[in-house]
Amino acid sequence: MTTSSSTIKNKDLLALKAYITAADATQYDSLAATTLVLDLTHSNLSQRHAEIRFDKHDTVDCLRQKIHQKTGTPPHMQHLQLKTTAGGSIFYEILPEMESEKKLGFYNLPHGANVHCVDINPHSSSAGGAYENTALVEKYKMSEEEYDKRKGTLRDWGRQKKEENPDFSLAKHAREHAQLAEARRLYKESGSVKEGFEFDESSGLIIRAENESANAIQTAKPKSGEVEYGPESTQHLSLHDRCQVQPGSRRGEIAYIGQIDELGSGGYWIGVILDEPLGKTDGCVNSVRYFEAPGPNRGGFFRGKNVEAGDFPEIDIFASDSEDEL
Repeated sequence: MTTSSSTIKNKDLLALKAYITAADATQYDSLAATTLVLDLTHSNLSQRHAEIRFDKHDTVDCLRQKIHQKTGTPPHMQHLQLKTTAGGSIFYEILPEMESEKKLGFYNLPHGANVHCVDINPHSSSAGGAYENTALVEKYKMSEEEYDKRKGTLRDWGRQKKEENPDFSLAKHAREHAQLAEARRLYKESGSVKEGFEFDESSGLIIRAENESANAIQTAKPKSGEVEYGPESTQHLSLHDRCQVQPGSRRGEIAYIGQIDELGSGGYWIGVILDEPLGKTDGCVNSVRYFEAPGPNRGGFFRGKNVEAGDFPEIDIFASDSEDEL
């Protein structure tokens, strides 16, 4: 007999259920002897309040107050039905305003028993799904004419832009905004300027170039007076120095000092073999290897201003400075 894939899936689900429910028989063993765990349900609500804790010395009135708190039905409108489990048969009923002073322990309820509240109020505010059915909530709707008259809306802004530029459209604007965000991300990560964009010295930002036929990837112009990328930015560092890199105070060993043409932004870079896999490379840039790192994320390239050489030994994660801890 051939076993279908659906049967196998069902067996897997049954195994998962068995694993999850394996401790169900002992889940209440750690509770105090007088603690009682009950599930509360309501005639007008689909929501089930599971595993609500009571004390066996609590009275029926305490139970009614808790149901009132969770469902909104006042105690004098509650007809309580006691069941061994949710959906099980009723073994006892407590009529409204009856047996209020009796203790819950009197009913010999097991853990997980279900107390079902029947709301006897014909005008109950929870009737008909009023508490849970969002389809019954009246939605505010604005007519096209009213929205069209409003100022400060997206439509109004688009209309103003259209008056300034007849070729303007919201779709085109969204597309160009996404392209600008991508170009700025590229410049931030690699210092390279995407085709159709340029570096604006006055603002220090990447902007859309007036000449759209710019080179696909061009070297960004440095800010006025900027010298941190020159050879002097690495004079405080030497190969094989132990170092600490910011941000993140990452530690490692310097494995390369020099220019990296593949990054396109010019200047000098520091290649570091990191003690932990907190980098973005293994020593390669666009398939050109500058140093050998022991793993795919154990290397990184950083500007000299972000690298500090000194006594930075590899951190032992199991070491502790506390004399109170062994």
